[in-house]
Amino acid sequence: MTTLDLAELIFPEVKETVEDLEKRFPPRNLKEGAEVTRFAPSPTGFLHTGSLFTSLVDFKVANQTHGVFYTRLEDTDTKREIEGSGKELMDQLIAFGVVPNEGYFGDHEKGEYGPYTQSLRADIYKVVIKDLLIKGMAYPCFCSKEELDALRLTQEKNRVITGYYRQYARCRNLSVDEAYQKIKNGEPFVIRFKSKGFHERKIEVDDLVRGHLYLSQNDQDIVIYKSDGLPTYHFAHLVDDHFMRTTIVIRGEEWLSSLPIHIELFESMGWKAPRYAHLPVIMKNDNGSRRKLSKRKDKEAAVSSFLLEGYPKEAILSYLMTIANSNFEEWIYQNKDKSFLDFPFTFEKMALDGALFDLSKLQNLSKEFIAKLTKEEVYNRTLEYAKKNDAKLQEILLKNPEFFMEIVNIEREKENPRKDYIKFSEIYPKNAFFYQDEYEKLLKENELPFNPNFDKKVIKDVLIDFKDTLNYEVDEQTWFNNLKTLGLRHGFAESGKIYKANKDQYIGQVGDVAEIVRIAMTTSKQSPNLYYVLRVLKKDEVCRRISRILEILG
Repeated sequence: MTTLDLAELIFPEVKETVEDLEKRFPPRNLKEGAEVTRFAPSPTGFLHTGSLFTSLVDFKVANQTHGVFYTRLEDTDTKREIEGSGKELMDQLIAFGVVPNEGYFGDHEKGEYGPYTQSLRADIYKVVIKDLLIKGMAYPCFCSKEELDALRLTQEKNRVITGYYRQYARCRNLSVDEAYQKIKNGEPFVIRFKSKGFHERKIEVDDLVRGHLYLSQNDQDIVIYKSDGLPTYHFAHLVDDHFMRTTIVIRGEEWLSSLPIHIELFESMGWKAPRYAHLPVIMKNDNGSRRKLSKRKDKEAAVSSFLLEGYPKEAILSYLMTIANSNFEEWIYQNKDKSFLDFPFTFEKMALDGALFDLSKLQNLSKEFIAKLTKEEVYNRTLEYAKKNDAKLQEILLKNPEFFMEIVNIEREKENPRKDYIKFSEIYPKNAFFYQDEYEKLLKENELPFNPNFDKKVIKDVLIDFKDTLNYEVDEQTWFNNLKTLGLRHGFAESGKIYKANKDQYIGQVGDVAEIVRIAMTTSKQSPNLYYVLRVLKKDEVCRRISRILEILG
């Protein structure tokens, strides 16, 4: 028996050769310097913030080199697969504007290098595995789980490296005849790669983030073909990245230990390996110690949590770019009219250590982004959020778009607009008092926070006077001067400075007068600019609210 006989016994249906695959998936016709990158998630849950970070870098590298960014679904681990999560992952990725040029899109595929779903590529993997079997670079392994567990215990007891390698690789030494007969007898098996490495020797490899590395050679005879007829991650990585013509594999640093395996697999086939970039992981400060963002423990590990809260996706991507390149913050400050898409990303500016997730930095970027939007854009983005997450808010927005836009436009159209909002979900709650029904609800639920140092009669007199002398047909400064005059009529100083110097002559200062009016209009001591609040509410509603407060005060 020969290795060819063994390969034919295992894969009698495979007639195609590696050379045929090379013709079916030829090198891409791209200009020099164009990079081909990929995002290859597993359908095992939500889109992790770290995965969005990695795919963003993939997207940037391909985009700025006029290359190709594609997506591939790595679904060979059927035990961990969660139904529908592949489409959910892609929907969220595309929602962030990180749109692939080709690949797996959740409910369809696009491109000439597919299928882009690994479980649909079994025929391709079998061609390459059969080739390795014929060349004697792979072999069937008949060891049971119990035998492998016993081997591991023995290795641990003897304090040697665990795994299936060299003298511990029992089936490696089976003759072709023995292996052939076992298969004929129906014994279950997997196929292992026959490594030529030795862990005490080193390989040299250049990582685009970490520079020149010396790593221990792989000597593990890893499983490349499982008993369910699907390849393992490592082998699928080899075949897919070669025939999809990936030029740079961008992934988290947790995969660095797998690099020697992948390098050896590429060398065994005589294929040029892609370049590798192992990105720092995003960390979390947990009671003073750093740890990786956890799917189980941290809500910020799921990008869906940010979408549910109404953060602008552009702010999230900009925040991730601050992690990707240390000079991004300075660049975006100097280029406020540009987006992260215009930023020239480089691997050289990437930090080696994992960055701590900084919520306050994300919130600042989010404030800056929303502040730059027009009132129409704020309305449309808030409506988009409401349609997906808040039916009541959607109804309110559709009922009177102009009123909402008037509210959010307060101090917006100027050189330094107000930065009141971190996310779209909080815009309505912060402005609910503008709406008559909500105002009445606030009156019922909260005690009016008037300064207890002021007699109720003083508060009522100020409000009655304000109601009787109301005039919004003037500019803001003139209106404020009128407020000062009103305050003087009721014993309030024109400024805090004058009041501090003459406390025995006044009961308060003009800021206290403004606070009385503000509380009457909003039920709170805090609100946007009072002058503009009054202009949005308009005279009839202002008068109605003053009447309501006078009624409550008795």
